[in-house]
Amino acid sequence: MGFPDRIERVVELKQPREKVWAALTTAEGLGAWFGNKATIDLRPGGAATMAWDSGDTASMRVERVEEPEVFGFTWHIYGLPEADPRRTYVEFTLKPAGAGTRLTVVESGFSQLPDDAHRAAFDGNTDGWKNELDELIAYLDAA
Repeated sequence: MGFPDRIERVVELKQPREKVWAALTTAEGLGAWFGNKATIDLRPGGAATMAWDSGDTASMRVERVEEPEVFGFTWHIYGLPEADPRRTYVEFTLKPAGAGTRLTVVESGFSQLPDDAHRAAFDGNTDGWKNELDELIAYLDAA
């Protein structure tokens, strides 16, 4: 039996794509909802980092930038040693939805993991995306 390879979440946002795009692709935006501080070089091959007040960090590599519709990056897989080269791919797709935006987030690449690592990474990121998207909604609604 194969493991689920992808997590997919869809949220309807009240804000136009341009505002959602800025929340996803700028250091100010990312640092306001996804972490506590961020940097980003918004071009394919560019580096991005997230840092939290807890001391945790995440390094990402920008893979796809098609403003204002698609933003994708790869990052370290939760639960694996830092030196492990395997990554998952996260892609945000923004589509107009009335006056707002339909945001689809897909994270894929989990099937490359053995059973124990798969469970930790897949379950952790499934919960993580729910929490992070709730924070994105709160950030956008407050702005």
